[in-house]
Amino acid sequence: MLPTEHNLRHLRVLTSVVETGSVTKTASACNISQPAVTQALRKLEDQFGVQLFDRTNQGVFPNELAHLLAGRVKRALDILDTATATLAPRFRLTATTAKLRALVAVAESENFSIAARRLGIAQPTVHRAVTQLESEIGRELFRRTQYGSSLTRAGQLLANAAQLVFAELAQAEMELSEAIGRGQLSITLGGMPLSRSYILPAAIAKFHEQHPHVRIRVLEGPYDTLLAGLRRGAIDFLLGALRDPPPIDDITQEYLFEDELVIVSGPDHPLASAEHPNLTATLKDYPWILPLPETPARQHFEAFAARAGVPAPDCLLETSSMVLMREMLHAGPYLGCISRHQVQSELQNRLMKALPFALEESRRPIGITTRAQWKPTRTQAEFLALIRADFA
Repeated sequence: MLPTEHNLRHLRVLTSVVETGSVTKTASACNISQPAVTQALRKLEDQFGVQLFDRTNQGVFPNELAHLLAGRVKRALDILDTATATLAPRFRLTATTAKLRALVAVAESENFSIAARRLGIAQPTVHRAVTQLESEIGRELFRRTQYGSSLTRAGQLLANAAQLVFAELAQAEMELSEAIGRGQLSITLGGMPLSRSYILPAAIAKFHEQHPHVRIRVLEGPYDTLLAGLRRGAIDFLLGALRDPPPIDDITQEYLFEDELVIVSGPDHPLASAEHPNLTATLKDYPWILPLPETPARQHFEAFAARAGVPAPDCLLETSSMVLMREMLHAGPYLGCISRHQVQSELQNRLMKALPFALEESRRPIGITTRAQWKPTRTQAEFLALIRADFA
């Protein structure tokens, strides 16, 4: 069962029983009967596929798996309760995963019909769920226009919280799978260009020697897109160039090593054999392949050109693809600017040539970016430890 299908009331019962150690106290605190508490616990055990409680004549006692699950569930419920405390405090009593799942689907697609298709349910069902949420919150969650549905400020706050709740519940299932030795384990990371060619190949191969059945998904895209995925819980961590200053205060950046930029050509370029090429002529006389605008690499290159007293050259191609740059360098007299580590293999195999220009101030920190309060599973922590060990 997907983590989004778990009953939030049942999860609150679970955390209460684990905290109090008592079905009786939980029944009183949650204002339900003791049989209802027992039934909720049974349903959670069926859904997660594990025994969470030891039942004896003396009572019902949470085992290690229950404590493991309750810790992660509490993190999820705290996220939801913190968000809804500023909107509607009583919403914690009426919230359901079905309504929150509908909210997230509409928020991501900006369209009720598309959201319904993604969820595999009727469009009126999605509309009704969102309408009920708005009634319970007492605020509009979407602005309906002829172009679609966009989130209001309240809607954004609640949707962000819901996404992180679902991410925590997915982590909970992962931790249970780790503990009992069955189920699918996965790691989802945002890999920026340098990491995909320099850090990840060796790290993934080494990790799979120890964990051959763990599924690793490496997502690509612009930094802003990957950061958004990280912040909503769709991505576990980012690997690549760090930002200075950090773009937002709910992330944590961890330094691994420094990288620098290098100007490259194809092996047969007119400048490939020149010992002392003229910098001004190089910047002015050849077509360029440059990193995407607004990236640290592009900013460093433009600063390099400015220090040389030459306007930034005309750029005929902007790309983050090392493969495309390599092929273009072979196709014509292009020059490129790229991370030295990213093209380390190409330089060693003489598929590219590094030109003798020193980009002294292009050094930039490379590392790991996570959500500030993110708690990795054991499998995720082991993968990160392996990456850190390579640069210790």
